[in-house]
Amino acid sequence: MKTNLTWLNDYLDQAISLDQQAVADLAEQVARTSVEVDSVTTLAQQQDGLVVAEVVSVEPHPDSDHMVITQVNIGEPELIQVVTGAPNVAEGQLVVLAKVGAHIVNHETGELVTLSVANLRGEVSHGMLVALQEIGFDNKIAPKDFEAGIYVFGPNDGVHPGDDALVALGMTDTVMDTDLTPNRADMLSMIGTAYEFGAMLNQPVTEPAFDLVEYETLARDQVNVVIDDASLAPKYALRVVNDVTVEDSPLWLQKILWNAGMRPINNIVDITNYMMLMYGQPLHAFDLDKLSGQTIHVRRAMADEQLVTLDDKTRELRAGEDIVIATADEPLMLAGVMGGASSEVDHTTRHIVLEGAVFNPSLVRATARRHNLHSEASARFERGVNWDATFTALDHAAHLVDDLAGGQVARGLVVAADTDYDTVIMPLTAARVNQILGTTLTLKDIAGIFDQLAFTYQIEADTIQVTLPARRPDMRIEADLIEEIARLYGYDNLPVTLPYGPTTPGHLTLRQRQIRASRRIMESLGLNQAISYVLTTPEKAQQFAENPGEKVVALDYPMSSDRTTVRQNLLAGLLEDVVYNVNHGVANVALYEQGRIFIAKAPDTLPTEMEHLAGVLTGTRATSNWQQDKTEKPVDFYDMKGVVAQYLAQMGVDEVRYEATKRHQNMHPGQTADIYSGDVYLGFVGQLHPQVTQAHKLAPVFGFELNLFAVMAQVQTGVHYAPISRFPQMSRDAALLVDDTVEHADIVALIRQTAGDKLVDIQLFDVYTGDKLPAGKRSLAYTLTYQDNDETLVEAEVNADFERVTAALIARFHVAVR
Repeated sequence: MKTNLTWLNDYLDQAISLDQQAVADLAEQVARTSVEVDSVTTLAQQQDGLVVAEVVSVEPHPDSDHMVITQVNIGEPELIQVVTGAPNVAEGQLVVLAKVGAHIVNHETGELVTLSVANLRGEVSHGMLVALQEIGFDNKIAPKDFEAGIYVFGPNDGVHPGDDALVALGMTDTVMDTDLTPNRADMLSMIGTAYEFGAMLNQPVTEPAFDLVEYETLARDQVNVVIDDASLAPKYALRVVNDVTVEDSPLWLQKILWNAGMRPINNIVDITNYMMLMYGQPLHAFDLDKLSGQTIHVRRAMADEQLVTLDDKTRELRAGEDIVIATADEPLMLAGVMGGASSEVDHTTRHIVLEGAVFNPSLVRATARRHNLHSEASARFERGVNWDATFTALDHAAHLVDDLAGGQVARGLVVAADTDYDTVIMPLTAARVNQILGTTLTLKDIAGIFDQLAFTYQIEADTIQVTLPARRPDMRIEADLIEEIARLYGYDNLPVTLPYGPTTPGHLTLRQRQIRASRRIMESLGLNQAISYVLTTPEKAQQFAENPGEKVVALDYPMSSDRTTVRQNLLAGLLEDVVYNVNHGVANVALYEQGRIFIAKAPDTLPTEMEHLAGVLTGTRATSNWQQDKTEKPVDFYDMKGVVAQYLAQMGVDEVRYEATKRHQNMHPGQTADIYSGDVYLGFVGQLHPQVTQAHKLAPVFGFELNLFAVMAQVQTGVHYAPISRFPQMSRDAALLVDDTVEHADIVALIRQTAGDKLVDIQLFDVYTGDKLPAGKRSLAYTLTYQDNDETLVEAEVNADFERVTAALIARFHVAVR
């Protein structure tokens, strides 16, 4: 909220000093007591040398068809010659002149530049006539487009040649920009902010007064209202103003708006925005003559309804959910969010309807999010407006329309709903306050703080009964009142005590330690950690999921179309990371991710969250150089499987086996295996399907995904250090002729099951198939390595063990030992 301190002083008994040091001290106090202060600035910044000038004459430039030569009066004895290309310059205008030596902001670069005498096609120009955009105004707040030309003061703006233009335009007003928390809806208004500053400075607040004059024409004869559902708008009323003249607002009103970050439109629209800034109560103005019929309906949107809003966008309304203000024929506006173009007030408008209401905040919030249409009005309705100020703001706006637009206020307020505010009286004792804050405040001290806040109260014995005001919708429970006492008393003044009681050292749970160990192991194996978005598309959410046909978990109000669904796998996100890296010239990628996936359950039930671990490899194992083989070796299935095997071994998972599978539709059907520990399924490893990688123009990508909960459940004991044996090894080779249906993993499993405890390693060093072997056969050659940690092995013991192994292989798989 941009708070103009000059305007704020209108409501305080003692004006705030606008001295630079005083404002800095005030900002510090606000930050300590109330809300965060983002900045304290002025629109002028470091600009100077800008004055009001009267255009005395305009002559064509002899050597240009678009520039003119003007003589301007700035209150000095001599006129000043200025050459300009402004399309709207004319004699008699009061404009802004940047004199020679002036410092102004370059509207293209934002830099401060110094003006000097210029020679424009042979004619000397002593300064520049400027548009507001050329002296620091953003296009969003400037009342006219830059192409319209220079800024021209109105005849009633009260400026004279030679006046400081920065002061005349309100550009020297000090503006404090505060970062409000969602609960401080009261500070979205100048009056609410005045009460806050008054409480900090211990000053009373004077709210604005006005005298509304009504004419003989009855408002109810021109318009009436029907509310279909009372829950949509607990307060709703209209005022009619006839015979208005729509034109530019006076300068004092425009200054207030652009210092608040709003663009002046016309006097009617500007009055509604002025009331919103003053009271925090959004209002809306309809062109009465553009309404089809006299009846206005407050209802929910119907099926297939559309509305063109004031930003010229067509909105598809959601039936039964969006609140609309409508005639019998068409919707006029999204209630509490934005008006519609069909009833917009413009320079042809003669009769207007002013609307003041309190709309259902939940429905306004949902509509704003649904249409991605967050306006100043919706921000206030969502957080809560001052229930008691709704009709006051409406009457004040009608008074200003009478004053600034020459309108005649029709007699009577057309009230459709006027639900009483649910006033809460909260009891509070000094003992309770001191118990929470650790203070020694008396009831008189507490009452003094409520006087500062302008809260009404009654003291009964040792209890103070506080009436929670409608202007503070955040006040609802006892803790809210105690918080007000604490911040006005001063957080720095609260007593400081050391914590007491038994202390316990913090530590990680077993599951947390295992998850951290998983990340360390992955990094030790050469993979870098990646963190992907949890939110994705429905297709990617199920791309590598175990059960891709299951229902996904979708968000009701997603941030964007590609972040609508929570993920059911990690590999899809890692694939996006691979694509990004490859597209940026990184061909060799080794990534892992540890994170949660979400599995849908029954409707209206939270999904099941599971910890997963996934990794990807693509490219080559190592970049070749002069010390290594010049042939780069691409990664393959066994590199990825080796990562998984090492990880599971270091985690302490035993009896790991791999079963070839074709059930993962986005994985290569010939290079994918499911991973088990005993009979427990842990995950899968393999090559991503070529169709998937070719769609992204990638080299083969290999990946795995493990269920960390399942992995951790299979960790039976911790992994302990085993000393390296100092005794020699002995090895035996065996070449086995086996059926080609027998898998290597089954052979290794039988060897380990049959051999004794001296077998330390099994290596497959040769696979042979060819015409010299019988049909359906292949030759597998293994090296079995034996070692004892305590003594030198005896050859007879190794031979006996090797014979036992070969006998078991012959019996189980009918191998022939070659």
